[in-house]
Amino acid sequence: MEKDKSFKIGFIARSHGLKGEVTLVLGPDCPDLGTVKSLFVETAGSLVPFFIEAVSVRGTKAFLKLEEVNTPERADSLKGSSLYLPKTERPKLDRGDFYSDEVIGFEVSDVEMGPLGTVNDVLENGPMRYLSILHQGKEVMIPVNGPFIKSISKAKKKIQVELPEGFLEI
Repeated sequence: MEKDKSFKIGFIARSHGLKGEVTLVLGPDCPDLGTVKSLFVETAGSLVPFFIEAVSVRGTKAFLKLEEVNTPERADSLKGSSLYLPKTERPKLDRGDFYSDEVIGFEVSDVEMGPLGTVNDVLENGPMRYLSILHQGKEVMIPVNGPFIKSISKAKKKIQVELPEGFLEI
């Protein structure tokens, strides 16, 4: 599996128990793991497939038993590894919603000022998400959860915003 055809769902925080289980920290884009049969673990820069034997989710954490991981030492060797699923397994979002990695490279334009720049990253701070763009050599972070985003066209790779007067001078 190639990284650009997958999305990150979390990472392995530590081993758990004596049978090779691991504790996961789940990201905001993680689907219901109860329906997932396999996932990819990033190991030495490559995505390695693992089948899931058992999973128990508790909030933003999950306890996972992977096939062929049967000892605490093997589980420890996976500590810190990121977890991925194919993008084809992502739940479809409502109109106007987007996954963070979907909008990287989208052109951002203001209703009155015109083109502002392209999305370099989507940053998350608790429940808040921000579009990070480079505008006239300065990083500008536009809140996703506010009234600023007017429209998103995934087909045209464009985001229309309406920023308050003086926003870019802050």
